[in-house]
Amino acid sequence: MDLQTLQHRLEALRGYLDIAGKEARLSELEQQINDPHLWNDPAHARKVSQESARLRKVVEGYKRLESDLQGLLELWPELGAEEREQMQPELERAGRELEELYHQTLLSFPYAENAAIVTIKPGAGGTEACDWAQMLYRMYTRFAERHGFTLELVDLEPGAEAGIDYAQFIVRGENAFGLMSPEAGVHRLVRPSPFNAQGKRQTSFAAVEVMPEVDESVEIQIAPEDLRIDVMRSQGKGGQGVNTTDSAVRVVHLPTGIIVKCQVTRSQQKNKEMAMNILRSKLFEIEYKKKQEELARLRGEARPIEWGSQIRSYVLDKQYIKDHRTGEMRHDPENVLDGDLESLIWAGLEWKAGRRETVSSAEDE
Repeated sequence: MDLQTLQHRLEALRGYLDIAGKEARLSELEQQINDPHLWNDPAHARKVSQESARLRKVVEGYKRLESDLQGLLELWPELGAEEREQMQPELERAGRELEELYHQTLLSFPYAENAAIVTIKPGAGGTEACDWAQMLYRMYTRFAERHGFTLELVDLEPGAEAGIDYAQFIVRGENAFGLMSPEAGVHRLVRPSPFNAQGKRQTSFAAVEVMPEVDESVEIQIAPEDLRIDVMRSQGKGGQGVNTTDSAVRVVHLPTGIIVKCQVTRSQQKNKEMAMNILRSKLFEIEYKKKQEELARLRGEARPIEWGSQIRSYVLDKQYIKDHRTGEMRHDPENVLDGDLESLIWAGLEWKAGRRETVSSAEDE
């Protein structure tokens, strides 16, 4: 990447980052941090400190890069061809830093920094769909490992013959919800069936839900009389202690019909706490979506219906993966299914931010 291109990208990045707005917010946060009474509320104080650190990292990163590029621009006319060639590593480093800052602009939406609650459900198709759901579960497990995230299993129900019938887990790490959010939707698999003696080509579907984990600081009213809490014996894989104790908890929210089950720890209390936290997050997501839809209606926007839409096809016999929202293509499905999702996720985040147009979802296989 040449110096002029870097400079143009930096100028565009300033608008995306809203550096002036971040500096104003930092000033407000500094006033709160200097207030000796701030730590009377430790939870609020931590949030203030974390937001301040996050904003300062972006602002200081941008200003450092701006200063470095300005220095290079002033020096460049005086350099000969050989000296310019020697400066290429500096330009490449600046390009990488620009890319990292640009990625930050794609993760500036609400709750992007929160943990992500992910649910995988196979579609119609019996064993094939259950196997596909398990492949997706492994893909996200490997993605979490690659990023140094932790994956906390909430519930896992094995399929009748193979694969899984249901999986729910929490991904914890920096910007976990932000990075996982583009994965929400229906994923389509096309492959020669390993469950068919003739290897017949089979199409399977699985739905992935992603929502941010919210804590008790987010006001969600849950009346005790609106809950039914059942305790039962854990089922499926999980170890001897899990399978022989009445530790599984199922929470039913009567007004909405939402059901949350947790059976992965030996502690009934911990399972209940985890189930309640997921219920709180589900109720928050419902209210948040209602507000977004109402704002869109008031603005007269035509918003796409995303729930249930097919977002991506994995065509294994033709060795490609296509995202139908962004047009992003990969020709290494083995790597993608092993958790190498970065290019697909960043393209998806660009689409969510309105920086990529939706492409035709017509299949070309």
